[in-house]
Amino acid sequence: MPNLTKPNHGNMSVSDCKSSSYGTKTDARDVVSLVDDLLKKAVESDASDVHFEPTGSELVVKFRLDGALNTVEKLPKSLSGNVIARLKVLGGLLTYRNDIPQEGRIEVSKTQNDRVMDQRLAVFPTIHGQRAVVRLFYKNRELMELGQLGFSNDIYTALKKIAAKNQGVLLLTGPAGSGKSTTLAALLRHILKGFSGKSIVTLEDPVEIRIEGITQTQITPHGQMTFPTALRSLLRQDPQILMIGEIRDAETAKIAIEAGLTGHLLMSTMHSGTPAGALLRLLEMGIEPYQVTSSVSAVLNQRLIRKLCKKCRRKIDKTGLFEAVGCDDCFNTGFKGRVLIAEMVQLDGHLRKAILAKSDLDQLEAILKSKGHTNMLEDGKRLVSEGITTQDELNKVCGIISDDPSASGEML
Repeated sequence: MPNLTKPNHGNMSVSDCKSSSYGTKTDARDVVSLVDDLLKKAVESDASDVHFEPTGSELVVKFRLDGALNTVEKLPKSLSGNVIARLKVLGGLLTYRNDIPQEGRIEVSKTQNDRVMDQRLAVFPTIHGQRAVVRLFYKNRELMELGQLGFSNDIYTALKKIAAKNQGVLLLTGPAGSGKSTTLAALLRHILKGFSGKSIVTLEDPVEIRIEGITQTQITPHGQMTFPTALRSLLRQDPQILMIGEIRDAETAKIAIEAGLTGHLLMSTMHSGTPAGALLRLLEMGIEPYQVTSSVSAVLNQRLIRKLCKKCRRKIDKTGLFEAVGCDDCFNTGFKGRVLIAEMVQLDGHLRKAILAKSDLDQLEAILKSKGHTNMLEDGKRLVSEGITTQDELNKVCGIISDDPSASGEML
């Protein structure tokens, strides 16, 4: 077979995607090099995920950069099966099973890059072939400490006070990729450093960030040791601080709440769009209102928002704010890196009474508004005024649609 020339992946541009020069008779060595080059380029670009998406005519490769998907390569359809097979080999998956979802890990040494902490592979069958996603986890030393995450002073102070408590429940909410694991890890490090001698144990699926000095346990999907089973047993191991990766079901929620009532400080995540929604979800899971009001200390809701590229951002004369432009340094997106926005709700007398009365979401939100609660949109306005991001970007992250296309440079 002829040794075909490979495309120069080191010069790939997100804004100038080009078709691969691989032909239909590419041998196995070319596919190995292609996959290695794409994963290497993803790390160099600080991509959080690499998508290999089959279509009717090609295999589209996309990088998730600062939370947004960008197409970086289009490969011939004939290469699709071989590329996915190579990924499955790297991830230790069954190459002969193309009809079932599979998950695995790609050894970090394969990337020859010390910035990467872990690589997770997920393969899923579609009508056009198998779709694969590689998630990259980085060793980010700039986000190790609680004070480095970018919380407002009020939230930062409140989190430190909660970390000093001996019991209670702290819930983190937000979609996948919103930095919840990073926040929990920073909280655990803060406790480990400031309150030595405490027994700290985590239950995670999977263990994403390894912390020296903490007992971390991985819950295997579809295994016999589920979250409820492990948590029940763990409570007899004399822990003081517990971290559960996610409260997914009523059984786990019940045990977690009971742990928070019986002398344990417990931290976990839940899928909910708002703090009030998380409190109501506990009630929907069958937790008694008095247990929620007695155990839950606070709910932290957070998102990650893209930062303007400092090299190309442009000041708008009319408003004094900045807008995205785009340059080679930011792959012509106008943004580079992300920053945190958050809101925290701590239970007080008014909220406890409303929960005991089983108030609905609108009533809880009205109580928060009457108290002058700072929501995520308002927290993000400080970043807009400081030229860190744009109002349009803030609106997108907060789920606000503006009818006025010129509103991106104006504060709401």
